[in-house]
Amino acid sequence: MTSLQDFSATTLDGEPVDLAAYAGKVVLVVNTASQCGFTPQFEGLQKLWETYGEQGFVILGFPCDQFGHQEPGDEAEIGAFCQKNYGVTFPMMSKVEVNGDDAHPLYQWLRKEKSGLLGGKIKWNFTKYLVGKDGQVVDRYAPTTKPEKISGDIEKALQA
Repeated sequence: MTSLQDFSATTLDGEPVDLAAYAGKVVLVVNTASQCGFTPQFEGLQKLWETYGEQGFVILGFPCDQFGHQEPGDEAEIGAFCQKNYGVTFPMMSKVEVNGDDAHPLYQWLRKEKSGLLGGKIKWNFTKYLVGKDGQVVDRYAPTTKPEKISGDIEKALQA
């Protein structure tokens, strides 16, 4: 059975990351953008990271420019923006595609595991996937779902 731990990604700094490093942790995977109406959710995501990070919770941000060209920057610009405007300290990966033939393999798997209103496609920036300690997708949340609304599900997953 495929799990989060079967994938890898690259950080904004260009470092490869084997997602097996997050085995046994609860992970929230989010496709982000710096110039989106939902961009202020970075603040709520950072609060979740600060609240639950020491309990085994991780957020992985994946910048994506597939929706309205709302992430035009390069990796250095994205990192600087997230840090300066929202104090983001959770792991941010390099820019990826989340839909289509060139979608990152992790997103191909996530979309297959939990579809949304548009079936397997991701509708917009800040779609969130909660992955349990076993590496399996627990739930998918719409871009309109504020990070703080997910805290109860994170707590349940941490206790599982």
